[in-house]
Amino acid sequence: MATMVDVARIAGVSISTVSHVLNGTRNVERSTKERVLAAIDQTGYRQDTLARAMRRSKTDSIGLVVSDAGEPAFADMAHGVETAAAAHGLTLLLANSAEDADREKRAIRTLLDRRVDGLVLARAADTAPDLLPSLQNEKAPLVLLDRLYRDLPLDQVGAENRESMRTLVNHLTRLQHIRFAVVAGDTRVPALSERLDGFFDGIRDAHLEIANQLVLTGTDDDEIRALLARDLRDSTRTAVIACSTPLAVAALLAVEDAGRATPDNVAFATFDGFAYPDLFRPRLTTVRQPAFDMGVAAVSLLLERIESPEGSPRTVRLRQTLELRESTESFEASRIPS
Repeated sequence: MATMVDVARIAGVSISTVSHVLNGTRNVERSTKERVLAAIDQTGYRQDTLARAMRRSKTDSIGLVVSDAGEPAFADMAHGVETAAAAHGLTLLLANSAEDADREKRAIRTLLDRRVDGLVLARAADTAPDLLPSLQNEKAPLVLLDRLYRDLPLDQVGAENRESMRTLVNHLTRLQHIRFAVVAGDTRVPALSERLDGFFDGIRDAHLEIANQLVLTGTDDDEIRALLARDLRDSTRTAVIACSTPLAVAALLAVEDAGRATPDNVAFATFDGFAYPDLFRPRLTTVRQPAFDMGVAAVSLLLERIESPEGSPRTVRLRQTLELRESTESFEASRIPS
């Protein structure tokens, strides 16, 4: 195996000059640098990155653990994290916890064992209670992404979930909708819990009875689909709101199961949304979170924390966008039952 000594001998330079070229620790004359790089190619020399990282106390890498890498919003967040990391010369190591607390803990431990310089975590719904407090004692700083935690002093990046849902409900009530079904899903997930709170805010704003609204929670999408379909068959409910993309799939299937049509006799809106909304007929009204920008913001907070470990924790919330489309806007108020 080639060594730095071999590279220096072939290039006709000192070992320290080879080190400066490799690590960028000092300007090296262009012709000298070219000789060193040619010698590296000739010998096939490779740095011992772990040893180098131990000397520098940095690996120029960060870890990202997401709860569902297949969901479009999380994929966009990961893209944002990777783009921002690359712009700062950092390598991203990505893990998917698949909403499994044990798998999440193992992924984090693996990343820490690889001495990442920091961690970004979009945590699982049932994150182990002791996990986040324990990470506060690690050298690598932590930033929470999307699923925020109110009780610990951590840097966090999320979306304005509650106010966005309130805005959506206010829009629909102005269209004279008064009986809603909200598909909230697993409210252990902070983002979903916040969206449900925003729904209640909007219902109260319109002076409607919360008891007249259907609220579906839980982790069994098939059960949610069945309950919603039964309700839509038996009621005069006129608006359905899904709190995430997977929940939107279950809800849209329930609308079809019930023999109802969007937007002819039920309005439909979702959070997060699908990658190609124009392919749907009717096109779906969507509250779109700035997932890519959230990933970028998480890296920015992480780098600030690496540079200033003693600074006060910050929480950044980005505004979401209400994209109004035919699934709500084509509904005629005159057809809403009184």
